[in-house]
Amino acid sequence: MLKILTWGVGLALITLTAQAQQSVGVELANLREDVRLLSQKVGSLTLTVEDLQRENATLRSQTATASAPAYATVAQLNEAITNLDHAIKSGDAATTASAAAQIKKLGEATNAALDSLNKGQTQRAPAAAPAATSFSTNYPSEGTSYTVQKGDTLSNIARKTGGKLSDIINANKISDSTKVRVGDTLFIPGGK
Repeated sequence: MLKILTWGVGLALITLTAQAQQSVGVELANLREDVRLLSQKVGSLTLTVEDLQRENATLRSQTATASAPAYATVAQLNEAITNLDHAIKSGDAATTASAAAQIKKLGEATNAALDSLNKGQTQRAPAAAPAATSFSTNYPSEGTSYTVQKGDTLSNIARKTGGKLSDIINANKISDSTKVRVGDTLFIPGGK
């Protein structure tokens, strides 16, 4: 009887051990799946943060451009009046007529600015044309092409391909790095 009891206890222990191992295996598989899902979410959040940083930089540059003064300064007005006064004193009739027209335009602009200030409104000056950017042709003529991926910046493209940032900018005539978009194909001088 003791043998049967010992055999029954042994069988029960084997069954419990197998169930415990199976339960641990299921828990381990569940933990692995949870870690995989968390890794995907972290990757997605990283891309979102990079997108937000790019948008923030674009908004900052737009804000900096929009906050430029829209009116002539007192120093600019004084300089214009001094120049016109000098032209009038020179006695040239054509210069006198031109100076009078310029004084009239300057007076109208000044009055409009003062009226706008009195009304509490601001008028924006037309945006200045972007400055012409010159590009060097001193870069390797051999290289490779690269298609811009989501999250790429010119710096990390240079690191990935082994190219120099200045060569990439010059070869592709990039005046504003925020204008490089996903899907654009760039020539990478000296790149691999």
